[in-house]
Amino acid sequence: MIREFIYKYYIDPIRYGQPYNIVDTLTYALVLIAAIYIIYRWLNASKIVRVDGRFVIATLPFVVLGGLLRVVQDTGMITSGWQYLLITPLIYFVLFFFTVCALIVSAQLQKSGMVKEYIPLYAGTGVAACIGISGLLAWFGLQNGIVSVKVFSIIMGMGIVTTLAVYAAMRYLFRWVYAADPVYLALIFGQMLDASATSYGIDLHPVPYQEVHVVGSNLIELTGTAFIMFPLKLAVLFPGIWILQHYREESPETLWHLILLAMITVGLAPGVRDMVRMVLYV
Repeated sequence: MIREFIYKYYIDPIRYGQPYNIVDTLTYALVLIAAIYIIYRWLNASKIVRVDGRFVIATLPFVVLGGLLRVVQDTGMITSGWQYLLITPLIYFVLFFFTVCALIVSAQLQKSGMVKEYIPLYAGTGVAACIGISGLLAWFGLQNGIVSVKVFSIIMGMGIVTTLAVYAAMRYLFRWVYAADPVYLALIFGQMLDASATSYGIDLHPVPYQEVHVVGSNLIELTGTAFIMFPLKLAVLFPGIWILQHYREESPETLWHLILLAMITVGLAPGVRDMVRMVLYV
């Protein structure tokens, strides 16, 4: 019975590309919370780097890399069992290992005096990896006869315009001066890009995409449109940023920034993945 349960709710969704269910969704959420706490304890104990806004921004290329790697699996370029390393939740462990290695090496080079500061090398490693994987995906698209600049422009444009609108509302309507903080802007953009890609992909793209997350798919089915993702994101963003800011001074700096980074990741990574999939029509 236990074996059947594990296969039904965890293994089969990975093997057959099925949508998320309530069981694996809750499990992955608990794993994320546990991972944040474990990473927090490790960073606090090791004192390897200071986790602040600059660290969060420097880590964003690795978040984008996660979205790009998911598309590599979507294309079918990898046909062996290794492809499962690029599917949730295994891809999080792969990216975590790569990111931590880049962080440790960069921090040690700074400590030894070989580099002045670890941030450029750390962020540059993520950027270089993104460029490499983007090149691979572009090659795949050209081989298959389609890399849609139009789709990229529309989704990216939707993400930027809605980000500016949300920022303007927070900054000038609600008078949240702190909304101009780059980490909050990254959070807003990541969530708006995710909403833009989902909305365009389901309602407007020639290829019939579907929402795989439990809450989103139910709301889309209920309302009949994927553009419901925008109010859903806003319902999370406004109270989320307000709560983050009001508890900022009372929370440990490292933990606060790790929570914010996790919130950025769950929006930006799938947003990048969905957008690139649609650009390549896969």
